Amino acid sequence: MVRTSEQSQKTEFPILLDPAMLRAAQRIYRTYCSWPNKIDKRPCGVAINRENHRGQLIFRENPILLPKECFITLKQLEAEVF
Repeated sequence: MVRTSEQSQKTEFPILLDPAMLRAAQRIYRTYCSWPNKIDKRPCGVAINRENHRGQLIFRENPILLPKECFITLKQLEAEVF
């Protein structure tokens, strides 16, 4: 079987994250989920600083990150939370 270039490009490799950074991003996301008056739009993920683990929710598909920031997708957050 010959693999086309489309099939090989769709392969996603898991990104290894610092566990402390992942926990900080999960904490930010859980805080958002517990707000009684949150907006209806679902976030795409959390942008988090690699050094001090401060972050914020991102509601855009392609976020613009600062040099020391990392983007953790909602899929990664929910996989680890539940």
